[in-house]
Amino acid sequence: MAKSGAKTGGKKTGGTKTTEARKPATNPLLATWRTPFKAPPFASIAPHHFPPAFKAALKAHRDEIAAIAGATSKPSFANTVVALEKSGALLNRVADVFFNLTSAHTNAELEAIQRDVAPLLAKHQSAVLLNRRLFLRIDDLHARRERLGLDAEALRLLERVHTNFVRAGAKLDAKSRKRIAEINTELATLGTAFNQNVLADEQAWHMILDGERDLAGLPDSVRAAAAQAAADLGKPGLHAITLARSSVEPFLQFSARRDLREEAWKAWVRRGELGGKTDNRKIIVRMIALRRELAGLLGYENYAAYVLDDTMAKTPDTVRGLLDKVWPAGLKRAQAERDALEARARADGGNFDIAAWDWRYYAEKERKARYDLDEAEVRSYLTLDNVLAAAFDTAGRLFGIKFEERFDIPRYHDDVRTWEVTTKTGGKHVGLFLADYFARPSKRSGAWMSSYRTQHKLKGEVRPIVVNVMSVARGAPGEPMLLSFDDARTLFHEMGHGLHGLLSDVTYPSLAMTNVLHDFVELPSQLYEHWLSRPEVLKRFATHVKTGKPIPDRILKQLAAARTFNQGFQTVEYTASTLLDLELHTREDAGELDVDAFERDVLARIGMPAEITPRHRIPHFQHIIGGYAAGYYSYLWSEVMDADAFAAFEEAGDVFDRKTANKLKTHIYSAGDRRDALDAYVAFRGRPPEIDGLLRKRGLA
Repeated sequence: MAKSGAKTGGKKTGGTKTTEARKPATNPLLATWRTPFKAPPFASIAPHHFPPAFKAALKAHRDEIAAIAGATSKPSFANTVVALEKSGALLNRVADVFFNLTSAHTNAELEAIQRDVAPLLAKHQSAVLLNRRLFLRIDDLHARRERLGLDAEALRLLERVHTNFVRAGAKLDAKSRKRIAEINTELATLGTAFNQNVLADEQAWHMILDGERDLAGLPDSVRAAAAQAAADLGKPGLHAITLARSSVEPFLQFSARRDLREEAWKAWVRRGELGGKTDNRKIIVRMIALRRELAGLLGYENYAAYVLDDTMAKTPDTVRGLLDKVWPAGLKRAQAERDALEARARADGGNFDIAAWDWRYYAEKERKARYDLDEAEVRSYLTLDNVLAAAFDTAGRLFGIKFEERFDIPRYHDDVRTWEVTTKTGGKHVGLFLADYFARPSKRSGAWMSSYRTQHKLKGEVRPIVVNVMSVARGAPGEPMLLSFDDARTLFHEMGHGLHGLLSDVTYPSLAMTNVLHDFVELPSQLYEHWLSRPEVLKRFATHVKTGKPIPDRILKQLAAARTFNQGFQTVEYTASTLLDLELHTREDAGELDVDAFERDVLARIGMPAEITPRHRIPHFQHIIGGYAAGYYSYLWSEVMDADAFAAFEEAGDVFDRKTANKLKTHIYSAGDRRDALDAYVAFRGRPPEIDGLLRKRGLA
């Protein structure tokens, strides 16, 4: 495993190293990239290159904006909106590399630079969006939009650009615009500190398992991952549990040591609230106050109303309406599940009430007893390579593309693998796909999709570079990597996001790829998960790690029967976090927030079971610090659509039905934000989505 203190943005595995002594003036971030497909030359990029690159890129963008805003010619779509789309190319390139590295392979130098750069970028963005002269040109075009002769995509771009400027505060007076810029700058600083604190807490904790007594209950795959984690920590011969989700959750699921489960669970749920310099509660208090002030300046009752005004949901009441349908059903199911787990614990001799650190352990026992489904056995059929092959094959059958692994593309870490994606017919280049799946200290936990280059057609056909990142605990060296079914589902989920980026076929970068409304962006990812569970996929790609035999029908039937098992727990832990997010951003009390009391009060009011913890507690809730503030509900909103959308394939009688897949590609995966999100869904499905599919999918109907 690479050390987080490495002197470069990644291992020197690609590109040509620049010798600073020979070329002291060369900054690879500012130079022409002569790598295959013009991929970032990671081997040549060091942390010290970023500050001067950002300085140069910011100046270049300021000059471009000044030229657009200061033009004396009459505003036109070309000289204003298209010019704005073309501006900032260098800044985007530098920022894409930087922020992907600070998420997936950071170090102390990059973190220090991030603390400096975040407020500078926020200040710069505010200067663009609050530029009065620039907005007047856009506003003039928007007023004349029906007379400009624009095609549908160009008109959509003008509408979205105008909306973004108005929502940023461009219509406000000078004093208000100045205050909004100050708020945005402070929020960027606070958000950076929050995320770095969570990562620091994750890096600081591990639990050494010494001997068979500490390993009791752990299957071979979890033991192997724990042995590798200990080796990475410089403790070979022992076993370690870390706060990577793929390490701590399997431990909670399988460990027979209740005391150690409690210790690991408490470390996991208390990230960001340990006191000292990494405690996030004061940061949250200040961020919520600033968001409240921002919403007020923009004319909204609260921050959630501001955020949701530009989504499919539109209002907090609409979101509450969805949650009010799901929460009672999930709670009722979770209470029944709790009773079953308590009975299971008593049957096993446990003389105690089920606690939060017991749930996963006894749920696994109950699942095995009820469905004879052994998670460890399922893992033996899910090697990483085979799950990847299944995801690629599914994409090929649905969308007519293929993945060819490349070994000449620069990488930022040895864990990263790269593929060129092409069309099956004609071999046309579609994009590059990077995959980075293993947990390490230099990577934040979780899973996500991002990009190093955005697709567009402004200057010829520019194809994307997409990356999928996960944090799977690494197994024994040289052994095939085995995934849990949840990990395999996550891989398919992120591949769905990746395809949303790779298949993008949009003219303007602001409308391309995943640049869609918050509560629409999870549709392509959650929909793609459905194919993993299909027998047509599993019978081909789920083969035993040792014998190579396909997964037996017995296990497929067990998986199908257990599909909705523990869905009460999963619904409650997710929906509780969603309600915390919504309540936090619609809070009416203008007094200073007490984070601990607020969380306790909300959970008590909704009847949160003591045996279940929200999937994300406020002090480490990174989603709502970033792009999902007042928007964590969007996974559930999109799930309404994904359940309904997959039904279109089932109704066609073939989950790879060509006609349905073509409509899906045209209206969803390749369309970006070319049209209103609901219109896009209706164009695919023929009608709006229906919530019944969600409740059936979760077994809550």
